[in-house]
Amino acid sequence: MAAPVGLLYDERMCAHATPNGESHPENPDRLRSIWRKLQQEGIPDRCVVMEAKEAEDKYIASVHSQTHINLIKTISSAELDSRRHKIACKFNSIYFNKGSSESAYLAAGSAIEVTEKVAKGELSCAIALVRPPGHHAEHNEAMGFCLFNNVAIAANYLLNEKPELGIRKILIVDWDVHHGNGTQKTFYDDSRVLFFSVHRFDSGSFYPSGGDGAYCMIGEGPGQGYNINVPWEHGRCGDADYLAVWDHVLIPVAESFNPDIILVSAGFDAAAGDPLGGCSITPRGYAFLLEKLKRFAQGKLVLLLEGGYNLSSIANSVLACAHVLLGDEGYSRKLNTKPFESTWRVIQLVRDELKYYWPVLSGKIHEEELKNPRSISDLQLYWSSDSESDVKEAVGPGGTIPSGAEDVSSCLSELNIANVASTSATSSNEVSEASVPWRSLLSKAEVWYASYGSNMWLPRFLCYIKGGKVEGMNIPCCGCCDTSTPKDIIWRKVPHRLFFGGMCDPCWGDGGVAYLHPQRDEKERVHVCIYKITLEQFNDILLQENSLVDEVNALGKISSPLIDLSGLDLLSEKKSLILEPLKSSWYPNVVFLGMEDGIPILTMTCKMSDIDRYKSGKLVLAPPAKEYANTIIKGLVGGKQLTEDEAMDYINAASSRKL
Repeated sequence: MAAPVGLLYDERMCAHATPNGESHPENPDRLRSIWRKLQQEGIPDRCVVMEAKEAEDKYIASVHSQTHINLIKTISSAELDSRRHKIACKFNSIYFNKGSSESAYLAAGSAIEVTEKVAKGELSCAIALVRPPGHHAEHNEAMGFCLFNNVAIAANYLLNEKPELGIRKILIVDWDVHHGNGTQKTFYDDSRVLFFSVHRFDSGSFYPSGGDGAYCMIGEGPGQGYNINVPWEHGRCGDADYLAVWDHVLIPVAESFNPDIILVSAGFDAAAGDPLGGCSITPRGYAFLLEKLKRFAQGKLVLLLEGGYNLSSIANSVLACAHVLLGDEGYSRKLNTKPFESTWRVIQLVRDELKYYWPVLSGKIHEEELKNPRSISDLQLYWSSDSESDVKEAVGPGGTIPSGAEDVSSCLSELNIANVASTSATSSNEVSEASVPWRSLLSKAEVWYASYGSNMWLPRFLCYIKGGKVEGMNIPCCGCCDTSTPKDIIWRKVPHRLFFGGMCDPCWGDGGVAYLHPQRDEKERVHVCIYKITLEQFNDILLQENSLVDEVNALGKISSPLIDLSGLDLLSEKKSLILEPLKSSWYPNVVFLGMEDGIPILTMTCKMSDIDRYKSGKLVLAPPAKEYANTIIKGLVGGKQLTEDEAMDYINAASSRKL
């Protein structure tokens, strides 16, 4: 007779809440909504229901410093009542209250308890409904709603404390929409743990930001090749995208690794309708992913709850996973959609990076798989799905986001709230959309586009206008709807700082890309090549630069511009505007540099908040890739601004200086 399925829920973990009842996406109702749904469907009656147990400090110490353990242990004490909020403010996206200590210890202890019972065979598999979540928590730091790293503590417990159970190799699958930075760092040099994370990356701008989630972060020392990151370039990824990654990366590697147990950092914030994730996995999609993992480790699977902030989505997604673990049928069917083109691009990058460690990843993806990929063409959709019924199942009646999840920006110091709805530029004022078909109107408005990176070389810039690529580019541009060449080209120097940031660029490879500091600095001078184009073309270039489109047909379907004539007026007043649909992308900030012949000069760069993150090290400053640098040099030399040696010195100076 097969061992039963375990299900852990404990109301005591709901004691962790905002100190004064403030609205926050990571709240006790997350657990309660899941539990209510499971009860309604009779799931607890078919499982062994478990209560939580607090973890011992000695087991937590396998992951966290004694300083961090002491902090979490004492943070809820009466002695810290007056200082608790001030302490929380020192961390990134963390709150504390009188129930935080107990909840954190119960979450870590629950992870240990459940994984040990599955490892022993007392349970066949299990779901642990724990909070606060854990995968962002690092050795000496709470962050991103996470206090203790529950999955890492449980994995280390099996490996180091229970050798008699025969657990020698653990696969951790992190499908939370955010990169599991804390878990990665815990096992980065450990070949006993294969860590796999699929997450939104958005060129390093999506939380937790920086380069840790890049595909080139593959482990070090004995752990080299045992850290696998699949970084999405944008939101809206759904069932087909995740299943493609499973089939072409995770499953082949898992077969070679042959784990003794699988721990899933089961965040459900990539679900359709989640207010933070901006992706579109359906409950059936999660069921597919889990079903494919059941064939390994004799079915020894443990799901440890991480994120997920739409109460309907998270409840329905966990329910679907419970049905899979219980062996229920009816959760498999053929998908009606294809992965994004960018998904195949990312998968191939990951395979190429890891093929020396996992030969099963050698070779190219079969051409049949690559036919008719999706493209991001309708920016007014918040998410897409494989069927209307799955969408309704994911987010509940009316597709609404539950109360408490709408106003999350004030709760998150740096978490990027995904929003791919097409809106015009916003600041303190609202920018109205054009009242007539926007392309016709904006094709008559001229702007100067000031380029300061690879676009200073005309042949490279024309890739954005006409499509194609130049030498050194891995990915072609789709081009603009209007392929007219610039009406004029001039060169100027502007009082801003040039720098290079990021670690991996899908187009140019490993290395940073150029950014302009958004604020003027009269001590600085940057060369810019300025092209006279239409405002319609500028919108199309913005979309291409931020990887929101990959084919010209997609551009033609976009129903409203990112920046319109009202946006130009506002720019001349405000000097810079953050474009809401791009705020998690590379260049969301349009900056007004002045006027030339009565026409505004515009450029695009990062946000000021990104500058702060570069200064703190949360985002990475890095010199440009060789081919990218060579393209900048060609622009400066071809434009008769600098000699080749001077151009090299110019780039090196910008790369080496701190902000």
